[in-house]
Amino acid sequence: MSVQSETSSPNPQLDSDGGTALEPKHKRSMSRTQKILFFATGWLIVLMPFLFWWNTWFGRHLSDQQLNAYLHDDKKPRHIQHALVQIGERMGGQDKTGQDKSRHDQAGPDAAVKQWYPDLIRLADDPVEEVRNTDAWVMGQDTSGAGFHEALLKMLADSSPMVRGNAALSLVRFGDATGRPQIVALLQPAQINAPVSGHVVDADRPGTAIHQGGLLAKLATAGSSAPVEVRSPIPGRIRSVSQTGADVAAGSEVAVVDPGTEQVWEALRALYLVGQMDDVAAIRPYERELPDIPNHVRQQALETEKAIRARSAAPEK
Repeated sequence: MSVQSETSSPNPQLDSDGGTALEPKHKRSMSRTQKILFFATGWLIVLMPFLFWWNTWFGRHLSDQQLNAYLHDDKKPRHIQHALVQIGERMGGQDKTGQDKSRHDQAGPDAAVKQWYPDLIRLADDPVEEVRNTDAWVMGQDTSGAGFHEALLKMLADSSPMVRGNAALSLVRFGDATGRPQIVALLQPAQINAPVSGHVVDADRPGTAIHQGGLLAKLATAGSSAPVEVRSPIPGRIRSVSQTGADVAAGSEVAVVDPGTEQVWEALRALYLVGQMDDVAAIRPYERELPDIPNHVRQQALETEKAIRARSAAPEK
């Protein structure tokens, strides 16, 4: 009888069924090239949104050289807007880093920013609505700017209700109430009419927040394969909109958009200074305690009406 040697191979492990277990397979590791591609892809997934945000964020500081280049970049309107926003901040008492100046230094805009004042007047006629809208706000930051007052008065006749409104708000800083009707209009809902007769093939829902230029509905028209888009001229909230399946005639109402909170807030603040008794009817809807009217807006509406009534009751000098 043979005896098993101590140095012989051990018995193979048995599986639960008594059979010989298979040797464990080694997992195939990623090659160096695959690892590099994997990490590069992950990095791009993170980097691309950041680069998009970085290039569209108006808070990114621009040097004077960049600012000048952006102001004249007609191919990229957002570059012009970016430059305008930073000019406005510097006109309004912030330094080049975006930090508020000390009270001692807040005598007015820094001298360097005035070199672009002629550009602000030039951009009042820019073909892009968003540029004109931002420009109207910026010119209100310095009432000493040569030509600003005249440019803003011309902008009261702009085709865009937002540009007209911003120009009117800026004029109040000049002590000029010429744009009061445009300010009152900022409190009114926007009625959007159909540009053509058609059949609604897509529409947003009532109660939805919408930005300026946001899509409200699409109309299918006879003789055209592409639907006609109906967009909102103001930011706000959709009060009503013709729903899918409806037929609309050219010039008939397609949607009504209530103005946004910021727009209402700025209009009420301006009317606090220049409002008249005729404006009270437009102010009163914002005095109500409703869920869609923030408390600070309601309070401002109450204060605005109070100021108007006090002004009306005061004897003329």
